[in-house]
Amino acid sequence: MAIPSRIVAIDGDMATVEAFGRQRHVSLLLMQHPVRLGDYLLIQAGGFAYECVAPDRALETLAILDGIVDHAEN
Repeated sequence: MAIPSRIVAIDGDMATVEAFGRQRHVSLLLMQHPVRLGDYLLIQAGGFAYECVAPDRALETLAILDGIVDHAEN
């Protein structure tokens, strides 16, 4: 399962993305279209971004996943 991650910085073919308060660096080499700060990406194993996700869909997915984690912790 890929978790939508928001771009917080771009440096050439690399981006820093954030999801659930954690940041990581990912490669943009597989992206077919240019990306911008604030875009949501799906990241595959190995740290390669492969798809842009519409913000409303990304936020909906993140809310569902957050609810699952909250439920599992209680």
